[in-house]
Amino acid sequence: MTVIQKKADNPIAHLSAQDIEELGRELDAIRQRFLAERGASDAAYIRSMIKTQRYLELGSRAVLLFSLFPPAWVVGTAGLSISKILENMEIGHNVLHGQWDWMRDPKIHSTTWEWDSASPSDQWKHAHNEVHHNYTNVIGKDNDLGYGIFRADEDQPWHPAHLGQPLWNFVNALIFEYGIAAYDLELGARLKRKQLDDPEFKANGKQVLKKIRRQAGKDYLIHPLLSGPSFFHTLGANVVANVVRNVWAHSVIMCGHFPEGVETFEKRSIEGETKGEWYVRQMLGSANISGSRLMHIMTGNLSHQIEHHLFPDLPSNRYAEIAPLVQELFEKYDLTYCARPLVPQVYSAWHKVFRLSLPNGWLDTTTPRNLPSQLVKLYKISRGGAKVRRAAQARMTQEARRIAAERGPVVVPQRRVRRDPLAA
Repeated sequence: MTVIQKKADNPIAHLSAQDIEELGRELDAIRQRFLAERGASDAAYIRSMIKTQRYLELGSRAVLLFSLFPPAWVVGTAGLSISKILENMEIGHNVLHGQWDWMRDPKIHSTTWEWDSASPSDQWKHAHNEVHHNYTNVIGKDNDLGYGIFRADEDQPWHPAHLGQPLWNFVNALIFEYGIAAYDLELGARLKRKQLDDPEFKANGKQVLKKIRRQAGKDYLIHPLLSGPSFFHTLGANVVANVVRNVWAHSVIMCGHFPEGVETFEKRSIEGETKGEWYVRQMLGSANISGSRLMHIMTGNLSHQIEHHLFPDLPSNRYAEIAPLVQELFEKYDLTYCARPLVPQVYSAWHKVFRLSLPNGWLDTTTPRNLPSQLVKLYKISRGGAKVRRAAQARMTQEARRIAAERGPVVVPQRRVRRDPLAA
């Protein structure tokens, strides 16, 4: 756990190797308990969810046949947005994780399911299930950490190009399904290594384009044509529904791995990693969204991101039962259970995006009074080379630590929660 072990407030410094392995055994026991309990009620849940989503989509598309009339447009667009969120989050994501494979239902199986997304299911399963979940928050291995295009940790070198990070993140939210497809293809790495002619990449790229054409044809041609005189209104409704789904999914994913207080890890930290250490990495590299049962369903139960990362193959409807057991282990081993309501968690994630778009220490040493001089300093740092940037960041980081020491410790009125920079 190299990155977090270098921190002054290393969250696992108090744990011995024996503690970590015992924690792993306790989590294994929880997993086995819920694997054994899977049954008819879980099967009924996912079948009911699929049925509800399909009826909601069909009903919404029927209403949009009359979208020339504003009330019909509003109702149809809202219903279609919700149905797309349910299809992606609670159904598609979790079915493709294999959470329902035990039912042996060929219609609800990770090997046969294709979802309403630009990314083909096979490519997504490799990038998400095999890469992201194995290398959670490992810098340089996990593309979900900053989506492979953002600075996601203070130890990553800062470059002036990172100043555009908030804008890129906003654009990525609007077109999130296409962003997912791009980093499932490892498009950025392929461009950097000039491997666009690689046969495997070209084959996967053709598969993505075929999927996009099918999805776009359905949403932006077939259904609008069926609406006759409401063509453009239905077209607009489909655009809005897809954007709503994209922004919602982006926000939920951001909340799961990017808020303040979530840990990151170096590649060498997972060399020789034991099962217990893997569990600890999932616990510290994930964050939850607290809220109602409806909130959990609309997030695909990724509001229980910690529990999902510990047990990605357990049925999502069980995470609410598992969460209290996991929280007890966090308390037992004196670890931070990072959970906030939706709005604070989204704010926390965006705060981190903005903070890391700037040189280390710049934001902490900036006040309304010294903002003009700080902007001049930022301009000079941006114009300098790598050595200038490193030296300036070192000075600002030292100054930020001095300021924090003068302010004294921040008292956080929450149990077993380490200091949160947003609480100041």
